[in-house]
Amino acid sequence: MALHTDSAHSSGQVLPFRESLLATLGICFVIMLVALDQTIVGTALPTIVAELKGFELYAWVATAYLLTSVITVPIFGRLGDYFGRKPFVIASIIVFVGASALCGMANSMLFLVLARGLQGIGGGMLVGTCFASVADLFPDPRVRLRWQIILSVSFGIATAVGPSLGGFLTQGLGWRWVFYCNLPIGVISLFFVWRFVPHIRHMQHAGKMRLDWPGALLISLSLGSLQLLVELLPKRGVTSGMLVLLAVSVAAFYALWKWEQRAAQPILPFEMLRDRALASLFLLSVLAGFAMFSMLMYAPLLFQGGFGLSPREAGLLITPLVACITVASIVNGRIITRIPNPNLMMNLGFALIAASCLGIVLCDRVTGKGFLLAVMLAGGFGLGLVLPNLTVFAQQAAAREHLGIATALLQSLRMIGGMLGTAITGTLVSQMYGAGVEKALEGDHAAQWLKDFSDPEVLVNHDIQSVLLAQLMQAGHDGSALLEAAREALVGAIHMGIAIAIVAALVGLWMVRRVPPIRFDQDKKVEPVMSE
Repeated sequence: MALHTDSAHSSGQVLPFRESLLATLGICFVIMLVALDQTIVGTALPTIVAELKGFELYAWVATAYLLTSVITVPIFGRLGDYFGRKPFVIASIIVFVGASALCGMANSMLFLVLARGLQGIGGGMLVGTCFASVADLFPDPRVRLRWQIILSVSFGIATAVGPSLGGFLTQGLGWRWVFYCNLPIGVISLFFVWRFVPHIRHMQHAGKMRLDWPGALLISLSLGSLQLLVELLPKRGVTSGMLVLLAVSVAAFYALWKWEQRAAQPILPFEMLRDRALASLFLLSVLAGFAMFSMLMYAPLLFQGGFGLSPREAGLLITPLVACITVASIVNGRIITRIPNPNLMMNLGFALIAASCLGIVLCDRVTGKGFLLAVMLAGGFGLGLVLPNLTVFAQQAAAREHLGIATALLQSLRMIGGMLGTAITGTLVSQMYGAGVEKALEGDHAAQWLKDFSDPEVLVNHDIQSVLLAQLMQAGHDGSALLEAAREALVGAIHMGIAIAIVAALVGLWMVRRVPPIRFDQDKKVEPVMSE
């Protein structure tokens, strides 16, 4: 049965206030499920590896999740356009929670990696459908921005408490509870989504709907190859295997482009790229992801390994970066609809991101904590102005039948930008740090210690440092000077990587002008259909 809700839709939301609040809470719990998992697992990883004895698979705990989630985000974003998003949100919660239980029961690193891959499928389904569900509930972007404040707060809370909660659970109850804690949140989110989120479909097909399986396969092959390439490149360098992965990814992207042009019901409609606003927003999402993940991944290593700060001191400096994303999102939602040119908010956001990256490049070991704090605040505030506006602008620019895939592509492209940023900076760290350490060791006739210095972890872990310094002193070498040379090499490498992030942010600042002015006073006059 189909129900039209004319009066509710005319007010900017398809449900009355109470039902809208309960449905939004359901989506908030889903968002918290994914956000919490992104930050809680890293804290427990060293303990997990120590118990399961599989250090060679350490990185794959994160890589397996990213690999499958990057692939599934655009696929299920498009399927949500066709069939409505509620069934896929429900299925994704079940898959994610079930995979979390399997992760908690893992008795080997291989089992954990496979379970994390399954969890990534659920996470990709969640991201691909959940964010577009907000636009379904609140077609008017002005109303949607007000409600998105609740989503931003829930995401920020989950992200902020993740690392601390991971440490508490690992020490108090054991690392398995890092995964088991997803179960109660999943059950709550499943109840709210099942009970209160309506099943809305915007695309009605007269004939039988056929899934674009070749398109889905080509998306999987192209994005999967790209993910593997950017994950392995920093560790292995440019090898024949890396070139093969690059060739496979490029060939699959080209085949996808050719196939989708003649597919009757394409899973990835490239016609969206002909829209100047959407094409510009997609590129801006890549650039924002590049700068964001470059800072999030390597600023902590710079502070601890390069500047010698304790984990607690580094954590206190990084917290404003994460927290300000939420604060700026809330501020943005309050003022974006009240200014004549909303695009100016993204200009300001990219300018702040560029300034923050520049501040990171200029700082050194003697830089005051106040300056570092200001740099992190600027970066977080800039990201908080850019990320929500990319989503809202794309949802306003996209045709209603493309709303889900446009929203999902923004998330995927941000992740791809993040992968590229971390891969490039990771490669620079591996190459420049390795070269700097090798030069210093050879200068002190201590080349035999290269293996001990090869991993920057030696600059973070004080226990390893103490043992190494004692061994170097016993062998007649100036261990403190060699460690200082290693720190300088690490700082130079990370500074170079962040400098590339500055370029990405400045290109984003320039690209914002290509986005046609977004008008929030123009609502899409398309009535959703709610299926019972």
